[in-house]
Amino acid sequence: MPKFNIFLDSSALIAGVISETGAAHVLLQLGESEDILLTISEMVLVESERSIAKKSPRNLNDLRSLIKTAKLRIVNDPTKKEVEANLYLIEDPNDVPILLAAIKAKVDYLATHNRKHFIDDPKVAERLGIRIGTLGDVLAWIRENLNS
Repeated sequence: MPKFNIFLDSSALIAGVISETGAAHVLLQLGESEDILLTISEMVLVESERSIAKKSPRNLNDLRSLIKTAKLRIVNDPTKKEVEANLYLIEDPNDVPILLAAIKAKVDYLATHNRKHFIDDPKVAERLGIRIGTLGDVLAWIRENLNS
């Protein structure tokens, strides 16, 4: 059973699909070997498909394949009512469903490249009680906690 549960937002998932190197790709490999559990929401999947179809259509099949091989767990999006009740959590209301999905999935870490909304405002992670960081931050955290 995986020891760590990591939520990937669309920026993290897309990075893992498009690049065969880097922290995002390593996390997907760890998911494939079932060393960690990788979680995304329905919204992350839709955003990722839309973005890849627009910016790098040749990678769309790679995304679909990675979802299976990396054994991504896809969780339901929060309801509209839940989102509206939690708009105070983060500056960009479009990011609230991502945060709520991560919380409901009881993840250890939310991995993102979205510095402006998620990482540069430390109060977001503080309010939620979960870690939020870059993919490199997540890998460093996993290394630190492997033997504990």
